[in-house]
Formats: sequence, C-alpha cells, structure tokens
Amino acid sequence: MAFINSIAYYLPQKELTNSDIDKIFPELNINKIAKKIGIEKRHIAAEDETASDMAFMAAEKVLKDYDKSKIDFVLFCTQSPDYYLPTSACILQDRLGLKNIGALDFNLGCSGYIYGLAMAKGLIAANIANNVLLLTGETYSKHMHSGDKANVSIFGDGASATIVERGSENIGEFELGTDGSGFGNLIVKNGAFRNHKEDNPEQKSYGTDNTYDDNHLYMNGPEIFNFTIDKVPECINNTLIKNNISIEDIDYFIFHQANKYMLNHLRMKLDISKGKFYNNLSDTGNTVSATIPVALKRAIDSGDVKSGDKVMLVGFGVGLSWGATVITL
Repeated sequence: MAFINSIAYYLPQKELTNSDIDKIFPELNINKIAKKIGIEKRHIAAEDETASDMAFMAAEKVLKDYDKSKIDFVLFCTQSPDYYLPTSACILQDRLGLKNIGALDFNLGCSGYIYGLAMAKGLIAANIANNVLLLTGETYSKHMHSGDKANVSIFGDGASATIVERGSENIGEFELGTDGSGFGNLIVKNGAFRNHKEDNPEQKSYGTDNTYDDNHLYMNGPEIFNFTIDKVPECINNTLIKNNISIEDIDYFIFHQANKYMLNHLRMKLDISKGKFYNNLSDTGNTVSATIPVALKRAIDSGDVKSGDKVMLVGFGVGLSWGATVITL
C-alpha cells in the first residue's frame, strides 16, 4: 500500500562544538557531560535561517532525481513555524514548484516522524494521495535561553525529507499514543495565545544552575526520562503485536536520538544487542523530529541496514507523545 522511496536530510552549516560550549560555560565540564550524552557537536541554524528553509534544502536533495510532478501532498512537521499563519507547508509547496496540491503543517516533536509516516500511509490508503512528501524541520536553538547549559548541550537543528509512495507495502502497522497530562515537562510556555511573550520575564533556574524563562524552552529531564522508560517498552510490545511479529524478528532498531544515556538505558532494558541498535548523535545532537530519518538514512548508507531488513522505528517526547512502526527495506 505504501513504502518509503527515499530519504534526505539537511544540517545547517554553523556548528556548535563542545569546545565552543566550554568557552561559554567553563564551569560546565562539558567533556564529562559529553561522555554521558554522546554529543560532540551540533548544527545550529543561522539567525535568518528557518525550519522551512532547512526543509526546503532537504526536499531539494530528495527531489533531485525524482519526478516532482508526482508529489500530490506535502506534510511538514515542525514546532518552529515561519509564521502563526499561513502554514509553512503551503509556502514550501510553492517554493518547491509543486503542483497545487494538499499541504499542511503538524506540530509535534520527537515522535513527529512516526506520526508523519502514519498520516502519509493513511492519505494513500484513503486514496487522497499517491506520493507524499514528508518533511521535518526544527530550530530548537531559537527556543533556547542563552543561560540554559543543559539544553544547549543537547539540542541541534536539522531537517529531513522523505518520499512515501503508493506501491508494495514496506510500512507496517503503527502504535501511537499521547499523555497530555505531562505537557508541562517539555514546553515553551509563552509566545502564543495562552500566554503572550513577556518583555521582562522572570529568570528561573532548574537542575544544576541552568537558567531559563517562560519565553524559552523548558525541559524537565528526569520526568522525560521516567516517561520514556515507562512508555517505550509498552509501545514496542504493542507494535510487535500489531505487526504479528516478535522482537527477535527485528533486524535493526532506530529510536529517536534523544541522548546516549537514555538510549543505552532503553537498549539494556529491552535486551537489544548493540549490533542491532542505532546510537550515534555525536555530530548532530538531538534534532527532534529529524533524528529518526537522519539515523535511518545514515544506517542505510553505511550498510548497517540492508534490503529485506525489518527495522523498528520508535519516537517519544514532547506532548507527551510516542509512536512506533516497523518498515521493511
């Protein structure tokens, strides 16, 4: 019914290395933190570079050798839109020179790629579309407080583009879930219509001397960790049941690349061997909705996954939300 034709990604030219962070926060001991989170550098969008700019660059790559007249729907996952309105997907449709086709944004983060694949498959199954361009793009760096040492060390910017086509099915069944009671654990509180951005927001602290305010990103790391450890194993089990397979049938696992510590904890909890588990965000950081497609593309290019392999994709995070599926390459 629906399969992934091709994937591309884009990372901004500007880099923020651990050495750069060490100069900004010499008291942080970034090398010790890097060993735990597994990140050496991250790519940061330029001041005038938006999530849609990056998604455009990724789309140009994936469409380079593809007949773009075949694309009949654009989905764009972002929590950093260019405008409140119109939707950035509409701008991308025109900028990419696509036909007058369906286009929409959806606001989701670390599980967004999984949700996007589900929507693309659903559009094809419902005969609404035949070839969907699924884009993700995020500039969490623009949500960051300059004094937030913890989040500055974790998040990077990036974008991806995936073509999902009607044809032989390689996208399996989905498990999707949400627990909105935890929405405040990963949030930019001010700036929309519930709470307007403040001119002089109160400076707050969390963790070990990390500064933020309600105009910027706040993440309750321990609560996000607890949520992940609680929900991901259940999500995986339900996904296996829906696809009528066992965990032994999975050739490779690609989880949202949150940080090395969390990924190692999940891998050991689920008793997955290192050779079947992707864990490498050293040169990208956590790029939110782009982590899974970036990892999948790199795993394909490196030969870690090959034709015929069953790959489980798992996303989890802001919302709080989670999702998983199994694809066959």
